[in-house]
Amino acid sequence: MPHLEWANKGQAVAQAADAPYHLLRFERGYGDPDADNLLIRGDNLLALKALLPFYRGRVKCVYIDPPYNTQSAFEHYDDKLEHSQWLSLMYPRLVLLRELLAEDGSIWVSIDDNEGHYLKVLMDEVFWRGNFVVNVLWQKRTSPDARLFIGDAHDHILLYAKSKACFALKRVSLTIEQAAQFKNPDDDPRGSWTSTDFTAQGWRPNQMYAVTTPSGTKYEPPPGRCWANIESEFNRLLCEGRLWFGKEGNSRPRVKSYLAEHEGIRAWS
Repeated sequence: MPHLEWANKGQAVAQAADAPYHLLRFERGYGDPDADNLLIRGDNLLALKALLPFYRGRVKCVYIDPPYNTQSAFEHYDDKLEHSQWLSLMYPRLVLLRELLAEDGSIWVSIDDNEGHYLKVLMDEVFWRGNFVVNVLWQKRTSPDARLFIGDAHDHILLYAKSKACFALKRVSLTIEQAAQFKNPDDDPRGSWTSTDFTAQGWRPNQMYAVTTPSGTKYEPPPGRCWANIESEFNRLLCEGRLWFGKEGNSRPRVKSYLAEHEGIRAWS
């Protein structure tokens, strides 16, 4: 797997282990004193190291918004770092964050195009490339930027799992508009449903067979496609009333997807 090399990388690698432990000093509290919520003020590297004895392997989700290195001035951190300095700043913090993550945990990192490509390779090294989940594109503006050759309308949120084998994302609940797409034109006792195509792209010998509709019409898969399942699975769906052949019963089969069985939609970017 490729690795980034930059000036003083060795110091950055050692910094995560060499950073001293500090005790967190309580200043003020609000709300439930037994809650685990904390707001820590100070150097984030030292804060992460201070959290390790208490939260190592327990954190389910991390979101960070590091300096974008955009050559802009920010009040609380230097956003005009050289690439090597920026990488040296990020590396030990990512290492400590990985230590804090639970096996089914994840880390989400906002970044733009200035350092996004470097950050991707850096996180491949720290979290392992196989644990990369997705690059979420976040639309940061809706109007064109006339100052640029091509308007820059999005930033990136890199998502990595601590262990992809243990990681799972919940599906997104259907909106009212999406749920309204489910109908019940045939009074199916299982309730409202929508239908999906019963074909798949490609050619698979055991998924090339003739089907007969309730009206007696015979269909073969369309050119360049095959049926979505083997014939025994088609027959099972047919017996369970989970196939839709249109109002007249003479259309190509479609598979019913019931609202009551719907777990939401999978997030996408």
